[in-house]
Formats: sequence, C-alpha cells, structure tokens
Amino acid sequence: MGGVTGERERDERPWGAFTVLEDAPTHKVKRIDVAPGSRLSSQRHGRRAEHWFVVQGTAEVTIDDGHERIGPGDAVDVPRGAAHRIANVGEDVLTFVEVQVGDYFGEDDIERLDDDYGRAGDPA
Repeated sequence: MGGVTGERERDERPWGAFTVLEDAPTHKVKRIDVAPGSRLSSQRHGRRAEHWFVVQGTAEVTIDDGHERIGPGDAVDVPRGAAHRIANVGEDVLTFVEVQVGDYFGEDDIERLDDDYGRAGDPA
C-alpha cells in the first residue's frame, strides 16, 4: 500500500487495534487504539524510530528505564533500538498517532521483550 488510499489496513490485537493511515517508503503512520487497562508489549525495533502523539486518553510510557504519564496533546519520541511500551492507564480508550521513520516498517521488525498475551519473542 503506497500513500493514502480508500482501503486502510486495520488489525485487531489483544490490547485494541491499529489502522495504517499512510505507508510510504520513508515513513509509516498508524492510528492506535488501546483498551482501558491494556498495554502493548515491551519491544524494540532495529530499523525504525517512532513518534507518538496522544489525541485521547491517558498513557503511561516507558522508554528504556524512564517512565512518563502523558495525555492529549503530549508527544514522545522513541529512538531506534530503545526498549519501549505504552499502557492505557485511564478509563477511556487511549488513542495515539504513531509516526515511524526508518528504512523498514514491517511488523517483523518487532523484538518483543515482555508481553501480557504470551507473545514475547514473537514478531508482530
């Protein structure tokens, strides 16, 4: 899928869902919705950095050993190779926009370090 089209890729996950808004050779943009009380796996990427911008809800973000609570209008940068996780610590759905920049954006560039759903060590 190159650029923005009428058909958007959407994938349901145990923690919520993501929708690919744009997929280009230089970047990928996703809308990510995380259910209350859920969190994504602790992971790292070898070939991309990420920028997260929260539009709804309250998140607890962990990047390497740092922890930060963020809300609507707040953003964080996840450097390439950094261990990272985002959790929904609010009562409503957490929605954030993720912008990936690098040379590869496949779901198989995920190294899962810890996962609440038994997927640690599995890509995507």
